[in-house]
Amino acid sequence: MTAREIRLASRPVGEPRPENFELAEIQLPELESGQILVRNQRLSVDPYMRGRMNDVKSYVPPYQVGKAMDGDAVGEVVQSTVADFAEGDTVVHGLGWREYAVVDAKDARKVDPAAAPLSSYLGVLGMPGMTAYIGIVRIAEVKADDVVFVSGAAGAVGSAAGQIARLRGASKVIGSAGSAEKVRYLKEELGFDEAFNYKDGPIGEQLAKAAPDGIDAYFDNVGGDHLEAAIDNFNNYGRIAMCGSISRYNATEPPPGPRNLGKIVGWRLRVQGFLVFDHDDLMPDFTREVGGWVRSGEVKYTETIVEGFENTPQAFMDMLAGANTGKMVVKL
Repeated sequence: MTAREIRLASRPVGEPRPENFELAEIQLPELESGQILVRNQRLSVDPYMRGRMNDVKSYVPPYQVGKAMDGDAVGEVVQSTVADFAEGDTVVHGLGWREYAVVDAKDARKVDPAAAPLSSYLGVLGMPGMTAYIGIVRIAEVKADDVVFVSGAAGAVGSAAGQIARLRGASKVIGSAGSAEKVRYLKEELGFDEAFNYKDGPIGEQLAKAAPDGIDAYFDNVGGDHLEAAIDNFNNYGRIAMCGSISRYNATEPPPGPRNLGKIVGWRLRVQGFLVFDHDDLMPDFTREVGGWVRSGEVKYTETIVEGFENTPQAFMDMLAGANTGKMVVKL
């Protein structure tokens, strides 16, 4: 049986381009004991994948030139060698960027397609939602009456983070985004108290206007000038949950860092980076709490769906350019 996969053809310099990807057809191997064959139905493209295109040491291995890329996917089991998975089961796994994936059963998680749309298991009920939950609940420790700022707030992680902060008692939730339409979405559909377009003027000034009494917690998806603005507007003992730094992912030279790091000392701020897979113990709480909010409609989400496996690279490039609202998903 043959199937297509998308490989890293070359390492990008700056923004990824179509020539950095290669669509290839392969012969699928026979399953070994302990493996399942999954027909992928939805693929995830995420900002962290850009870092894996560089040949640098990081918390996950870089993609290899000439080899298939990978990422989260959800699909149907079409062949199984293990009792825990039957043909027809729906699973989430980490071998996206393929039409069919040979997956070690221990690396797959069964999900219920009747309980929620397939793509939600790659977004609000998947890694992005779990990331948002960890950052708000454990890292930033958002509590009642906190003023919370979320950068990149119209993306999959940021939109969930802001809503979770509000539902856990924050007195005000503020988001930044890159267009007037995204600002409208945050305020009118997701319930953010304030939101601004970071392209409309100095971020620090816009944040100060939105939070005249300062902020207590910051969920950072962007880094750079957003981090500098947050530090300038913190109250004493504020907490920063550093999730990502998309402002520098395509940089060809090291961007200037925040110029006000000294305030971390004076304001007694706590800054902590985190990775989702270090907090698996929170999965039951996340599933119960956020899953319940999604079912009740208290947490809303949107998705940008791209049709066609061959369009996965373009979906990825568009996501990095901010063309999506909510989770970017490829439908096969």
